[in-house]
Amino acid sequence: MMECKQKLSIAIPASLVSDVPHLREKTLRIGLVGRAAAIFRVNEIVVFPDALGFDQSKEASLIATILSYMETPQYLRKQLVKIRPELQYVGILPPLRTPHHPLMNKLKDLTLGEHREGVVVASVKKGSLVDIGVERPVNISEKGIPIDTRVTVKIVNLGEHPRAVVVTHDEIREYWGYRVAISNMTLGRMIESRSFDLVVATSKYGVPLIEVMEKLVKRWKESCTVLVVFGAPTKGLHEIMAQEGLKLSEVADFVVNTIPRQGTETVRTEEALYASLAILNSFVQK
Repeated sequence: MMECKQKLSIAIPASLVSDVPHLREKTLRIGLVGRAAAIFRVNEIVVFPDALGFDQSKEASLIATILSYMETPQYLRKQLVKIRPELQYVGILPPLRTPHHPLMNKLKDLTLGEHREGVVVASVKKGSLVDIGVERPVNISEKGIPIDTRVTVKIVNLGEHPRAVVVTHDEIREYWGYRVAISNMTLGRMIESRSFDLVVATSKYGVPLIEVMEKLVKRWKESCTVLVVFGAPTKGLHEIMAQEGLKLSEVADFVVNTIPRQGTETVRTEEALYASLAILNSFVQK
């Protein structure tokens, strides 16, 4: 049984929204990915290039920008997110409603020991001031933190001048959102470089999940870092890996079909996310 705090990553292709012409629809699809990640407690979303020989930096940047916007608490967005054309339709994005997106915005509603996301707004003699989404910033003892730096804090004093301490996400038991990373490496190289304890690839050509569920769950519970990989709208993971001259079974510990007997010719990436993470979640919970 693992003793570490498990980290769940998912890998999605840069061509996720390549088959959608309008930015509004692209934004909506990316929003579904963000919601799926939050619902199933994903800690990291990796966007990987899936069309070798083509520059997918623009597509990857769009996905990462919108997903990062979604993950940022609403009260921090004005300070942390610059106005960009890619964010034109973020008003249609569904809210995450995760623990680090609190609705309470009054000082009186804070509780001792509560964690909040904040942004450094000023340096003072005894440290720094951090905006955590209430009427007044809180004091932290850390000095020299650049203005507009995002930090996670724990409330340690609720007086007229509330105080907090900076903490890491490893210290928080609640689900604390996801981080987004753009991989400049191909999928095979990225997986090899990261040394995940367990890699699960999803494919309609994979083994039905139920046939390997017992072995997979055992490995999952023994792993500190887990990666679940998803294919693209126009090509599956077998085709993506073939571009590198690799077989999917060479880089993944399990290649599974989470949607047996699918009634459609293809399953979209965001649909596969919900189906796969839902069934995995129901089996790997302790």
